[in-house]
Amino acid sequence: MSMITERPVSDSAGQPPVRTVAEAPAVARRDARAVVSAYVALTKPRIVELLLVTTVPAMMLAEGGLPSLWLMAVVLVGGSLAAGAASVLNCYIDRDIDQLMRRTKRRPLPTHTVSPRSALVFGLVLAVVSVALMAAFTNWLAAGLTLAAIAYYDLVYTLWLKRTTPQNTFWGGACGAAPVLIGWAAVTGSLAPAAWALFAVVFFWQMPHFYPLAMKYKTDYARAGIPMLPVVASARRVNAEIILFAWLTLLSSLAVWPLGMSPIYGVTALVAGGIFVVEAHRLCRQVARGGAVRPMRLFHWSYVYLTILFAAVAADALL
Repeated sequence: MSMITERPVSDSAGQPPVRTVAEAPAVARRDARAVVSAYVALTKPRIVELLLVTTVPAMMLAEGGLPSLWLMAVVLVGGSLAAGAASVLNCYIDRDIDQLMRRTKRRPLPTHTVSPRSALVFGLVLAVVSVALMAAFTNWLAAGLTLAAIAYYDLVYTLWLKRTTPQNTFWGGACGAAPVLIGWAAVTGSLAPAAWALFAVVFFWQMPHFYPLAMKYKTDYARAGIPMLPVVASARRVNAEIILFAWLTLLSSLAVWPLGMSPIYGVTALVAGGIFVVEAHRLCRQVARGGAVRPMRLFHWSYVYLTILFAAVAADALL
């Protein structure tokens, strides 16, 4: 028979539950798991997923095949730590507005699961380790780009642009596209035209990717005083930018084709990009007609599109 009671024991005066000695290890394990889970949540793992989707294919294209597994491991670990650092520091800076938004109020800092000081130290440690790892095992260009991406995202985008301009997504787009350049630089020590073309794809992709999210949480952003474009601009203006940047994403992906890519990549870029553009137009028509709007359909498809496109880059590099 187990010695652990099924429920906490409390006295008749309504005092806080008294844990039995046998319960203590289980409670400690649950608490430890909760703390670890909170720190992982601060790193925003979905952003790390985007890094994996774009970095490895960029490295493969730069190499003209499969880079050494050691180099890939270093870049993925270093890049993941860098993305995590940027996200943790973002959560630290944005803790005042996160508690005002329904979408973010359950994050570790608004719920006081992690203290601001602990989050700041955690983010800085991740940043130092990531840059040091890249400097020690890749090259100074890749390490410098890693440091620049973290600094730009947190000190320029999060601290300044996000709170002051409706074009914050545009000016912050360089951060999301940086992993392409970092991966390429880690392999070659330089940046070729193909690297910049892939950078442009991810850069332009972020507007039709993030604007639908801002449309869905428009009230949240307004409550927090964040001037996202869908919050402060007319629906017509938002539609125009979604369509413009969806087309620029497609054209940028096609610009990669003549830079040594095969027809396999070209056809994939054309078909997948065409669907992406069609979905962007579909959302904008819904908004213009004033009927039911499903912005998250484009948001989720944009992930699928980018994954397909960069899978084609990787496949092409192996041919």
